Amino acid sequence: MPTFRDLLNSARARVSEVAPDEAADMLKSDGAVALDVREADEFEQGALKGAVHIPRGFLEIQVAGRIPEPKTPVVVYCAGGTRSVLAADTLAQLGYSNVVSVIGGFNRWKDEGLPWETPGVLSPEQRNRYQRHLLLPEVGVEGQIRLLRSKVLLLGAGGLGSPAALYLAAAGVGTLGVVDMDVVDASNLQRQILHNLERVGERKVDSAKKAITSLNPDVNVVAYDVRLGAGNVMDIFAGYDLIVDGTDNFPTRYLVNDASLKLDIPVVHGSIFRFEGQVSVYMPHQGPCYRCQVPEPPPADLAPSCAEAGVLGVLPGIIGSVQAVEAIKVLLGIGEPLVGRLLAYDALEGTFRTFRLNRDPECPACSVPKEQLVIAEYDQLCMPHPRQPPTS
Repeated sequence: MPTFRDLLNSARARVSEVAPDEAADMLKSDGAVALDVREADEFEQGALKGAVHIPRGFLEIQVAGRIPEPKTPVVVYCAGGTRSVLAADTLAQLGYSNVVSVIGGFNRWKDEGLPWETPGVLSPEQRNRYQRHLLLPEVGVEGQIRLLRSKVLLLGAGGLGSPAALYLAAAGVGTLGVVDMDVVDASNLQRQILHNLERVGERKVDSAKKAITSLNPDVNVVAYDVRLGAGNVMDIFAGYDLIVDGTDNFPTRYLVNDASLKLDIPVVHGSIFRFEGQVSVYMPHQGPCYRCQVPEPPPADLAPSCAEAGVLGVLPGIIGSVQAVEAIKVLLGIGEPLVGRLLAYDALEGTFRTFRLNRDPECPACSVPKEQLVIAEYDQLCMPHPRQPPTS
């Protein structure tokens, strides 16, 4: 019966091994990945910057989700260079064609003065709270830490902002900004689930903060009890990784579009009307923007607000939840966000349809250099109905 030494020598005969300095050169090439196969406690004490962490015992189960392309150059390392040889051999058997193992592992890497970092660490309480995320190869510990470090700005604490805020908070997005200058009214409670009867009359941003922090104390809530306008939009947006747009008037949507283009911040757009809802993702200069989709605002009489036309109470729950999903996909860089696509939901028909959106090469917003964009109010252009509320 072969001993462990026999198995190791057999694997070593099939695996390419490189010194740490050679591995460092490999990792400078586009698309190359460092794969750490040590245990969690070892990884938390230090690792190569940006390394994918999969403990050796979970390699076969998780690697396809974490490194989906078999042609990806993979530099495998462990503590001393033994487990990485076995892991590299396993990867070759799984079809990975460009894999090397680091001689001497992480210990020699550090001894030779090559760069490394101390990765973010989840507390035991966070590991328990987010354990279903940690089981997903597309998220894992690294992804959860990325969420905890992310900053998302919610435009509106109303129908769309409510489910988006709650699910992003539950997911562990570390900072949630909330922009809304309205107060909680009893008529909001049919759909705006951030609020309740006890908070009628309170500022919506204060009510939202109470709901979010009671759900997840990890989340830092930043309240903006202001009207979003050309004079403050750049300052408010600055520093956020992503915008979740729950507004329901064209002047604000155009303003948000221009500011996001100027600051290179993605926007997850949602809109609702009676029994229908729509979601799209606007990735600055990588796909169409909102002005490509809606070049000119319709007359106010042809675009009544939800306050005038009504909305099914559960509809914003569906659309706002889809917005939260798209936000997480963008933050983690996973899946196929709705860039260049519009997802339309009809509650009466029970159907989802996806429409392709094309970028307008002559778009007045995204076809010009961002330095030339002028942040201005659109109220006169759009002529919104005077009774139109700021959020859905």
